[in-house]
Amino acid sequence: MFIYVIVAAVLVLIDFVIKTWVSAHIPLGESQQLIPGVIDLTHIRNTGAAFSMFEGKQWFFYVTTVLAFVVVALLWRDSLHKPVYRLGLTLITAGAIGNFIDRLRFQYVTDMFHLEFLDQWRFNAIFNFADMCITFGVILVLAFILFDRDKAVSA
Repeated sequence: MFIYVIVAAVLVLIDFVIKTWVSAHIPLGESQQLIPGVIDLTHIRNTGAAFSMFEGKQWFFYVTTVLAFVVVALLWRDSLHKPVYRLGLTLITAGAIGNFIDRLRFQYVTDMFHLEFLDQWRFNAIFNFADMCITFGVILVLAFILFDRDKAVSA
C-alpha cells in the first residue's frame, strides 16, 4: 500500500507544480502554444466542474470530494492483489486531492491544458493535471471491472 501513497503524493505534487508555474508565468486568460493547432496552455480559473457545470457551487464539490474518498476507501478494501484496480483508485484519489486543495485555498481550480483541435467541433476542453489523473483512474477502474477474468469466471 505504501507505494500507492507515494504515487498519489507525487501526482499531487506534479499537479501543484504545474498549477503554480502556470499561475506565475501565464497571465490569466492568456495562452502559450505548445504544439500549434493541437494543444496550448491557457490559464483559466474554473469555479465549476467540466465545462463549468455547477459553477460557483463550492459546497457541491466539497461534498462530492468527501463522497469520492468514501467510495474509493470502500473499493480499496476489495482491491488486494489487483494492482491495475489499485492504480486506478490511486489516480482518482490523487486527482481529487489536487483539485480539492485548490478549491479549499482559492475557491476555484486552475485549468491550463487546452486541446485546440477540439475547438472545431465546439468542444472547448480546458483541464488540469488532476483532471487527467481522475479520468485515467476512472478508465482503469472501469476496464478492470469490465475485463477482470477472475470476476467473470466466478459470476
